[in-house]
Amino acid sequence: MSDSSFESLEAVIQDESFPDTDLALRRGRHIGRDDPSYDFLVDAASHLEPLYRRFGCELVQRSDGYFYLLPSGDRLGRRHLSTAEMLVGQTLALCYLDPATLEQSGAVPREVLLQRLVGLIGQESLVRTLNPRRKRLLERVSEETVRKQVGEAVRRLADLGFVDSGVPGDAGPPPDSGVQFFEASCEPCAPSGDCPGTG
Repeated sequence: MSDSSFESLEAVIQDESFPDTDLALRRGRHIGRDDPSYDFLVDAASHLEPLYRRFGCELVQRSDGYFYLLPSGDRLGRRHLSTAEMLVGQTLALCYLDPATLEQSGAVPREVLLQRLVGLIGQESLVRTLNPRRKRLLERVSEETVRKQVGEAVRRLADLGFVDSGVPGDAGPPPDSGVQFFEASCEPCAPSGDCPGTG
């Protein structure tokens, strides 16, 4: 624990960065190098790892530069990404590989995201995937529902630290933790989004 500027766990907990960082981690946020809490976590990790183990979680620091909590029990609960969040995240990862997106500073407007989703799986399949309980929707209603679901998925991914959200509904360039979707785009995941590292 000599790597840390904190002398004890008590000092870590008393730091003004601890409450927001702790809550973000417990809510499933992935904290990358561009997050204000990152430097605090790097400095305090040796004290926080035993604390989170007592709650049945592992404080994971990925080599590509982000932290998250990985529950090993059910004391803090476990949340998996929804189908919409996985689909949108993987589609954004593909968009980030497109040279046209790089020319736009890595930002992906909602319309581009929607077009890419439709191009990848088709309009009818997209509507069924995002509205599995609905048997039949009017075309106008289904388009509005898809837009709403995609916007909500982008917002949720931003809350978790997977994408930066600039304009509401649009996705900005990926933070370090968003790179995880590049890996997931190359390997198929379960439809429930039950992939390693989704917190």
